[in-house]
Amino acid sequence: MNRTRTQLRAVLACSGWIALAVTLLPGGALLRWIPVLLFVTFGPGLALLHPQPGVPRPGARLELFALAAPLSWSLATLAATALFLVRGFSATVFLISLAAFCTVAALLPGLPLPAALRGAGDEPDEPVDAVGAGAAGAGSGTGGEP
Repeated sequence: MNRTRTQLRAVLACSGWIALAVTLLPGGALLRWIPVLLFVTFGPGLALLHPQPGVPRPGARLELFALAAPLSWSLATLAATALFLVRGFSATVFLISLAAFCTVAALLPGLPLPAALRGAGDEPDEPVDAVGAGAAGAGSGTGGEP
């Protein structure tokens, strides 16, 4: 594992704890809510999806950032809902749970992305007809075609 990948994992693992430490600043300070919002929006998603093995292709990089925010908000919603159901929700407990998840996820390998596997941007996708079979599948002798 190269040094850049290790540094990225360390930043992702520490990002939640930094956001939690920033909450100790006086209320209403701009430096208080911006890091927390950025962490909740991108931290857990990037920790799950990154780092990818090898050098990511441009399509995979774009897919990574397009999926990180919705994935992070989904995880945040699940954590908040679970804490509300057990009547244990507070901003501190919420951030601790996301920070712990982010730390563990940053230590694991990233989830494989479809664009990274198929080589995004290398060649256009095969056209799909109304049935859902590609052009190569037409006339393949499946028996159910007229």
